[in-house]
Amino acid sequence: MDVFRSVSDITADFGPSAVTVGKFDGVHEGHRAVIGEVLSTAHREGLRAAVVTFDRHPLRLLAPERAPVALVGVEQKLELLAETGLDAALMLTFDDVTANLSPREFVEHILVNGLHARVVMVGADFRFGHHSEGTVAVLQGLGREFGFEVRLIPDVMPTSDRRVSSTWIRELLAEGDVAHAAKLLGHLPAVGGEVVHGAKRGRELGFPTANLSPRSEGLIPADGVYAGWLTDGDTRYPAAISVGSNPTFDGVPPKQVEAFVLDETIDLYGHEVLISFAHCIRGMVKFTGIEPLIDQMNDDVEQVRSRLA
Repeated sequence: MDVFRSVSDITADFGPSAVTVGKFDGVHEGHRAVIGEVLSTAHREGLRAAVVTFDRHPLRLLAPERAPVALVGVEQKLELLAETGLDAALMLTFDDVTANLSPREFVEHILVNGLHARVVMVGADFRFGHHSEGTVAVLQGLGREFGFEVRLIPDVMPTSDRRVSSTWIRELLAEGDVAHAAKLLGHLPAVGGEVVHGAKRGRELGFPTANLSPRSEGLIPADGVYAGWLTDGDTRYPAAISVGSNPTFDGVPPKQVEAFVLDETIDLYGHEVLISFAHCIRGMVKFTGIEPLIDQMNDDVEQVRSRLA
């Protein structure tokens, strides 16, 4: 998949294309259904399949106090988009310039002159341009003017009353329900970042962990212990993952993510890794002493081994 970081990066020979536009936070099943329609249309009509997306949620610029934490980081989003089979992704920086584009400027500069769109596929609630002034009706009018067709894609509804959305997935992760979140995502929820030195309490207890930097990307699920995977480059290891402040020890900062890799002794300091959550084993509890904690950690590891088998 070609990745363009700005309109000026788009190669002169790209297109004509079938395009969809969105935040694509998490690249969940709803997003994948939209992308699937784009791919089908592109293959059927001899077009290139492309998405336009952004490097952050627009609220990060427009109303930071209301901006949700992204489900995935920028690079993971691009990797997930590439897995769908798209020909290209245009990753726009959502800055003042982008935010102030009128609907007409957005269409003419990005969709028409940039991606040479012939078909634009969006949901019924699609809004775009300065102050979200662009509606589907506005897009259809601009399509008639600039020579592209607008096609509506229905929502994905795994239940009778709720569509798949990033908001729903955030709610599930806040509850620690990573298994249900994974079904809606179509992949395991994950956080990525650099492995940094911690207090080494896990090592002292016989469970050395890879500690993620607080600057990790991705939405961290509720405090607790999880079965999952640590991916370092092309290698994936089964892991017992602890999330949250450690209530047994004082002075531990909140929302730590630590992964104990099963049956391996590896030095991961300084590595950029991805930690994926498959199953919730238990919530976080405070222990009365070290021995009960070690007993529970041994039990956690066996449960993780069983769930990942």
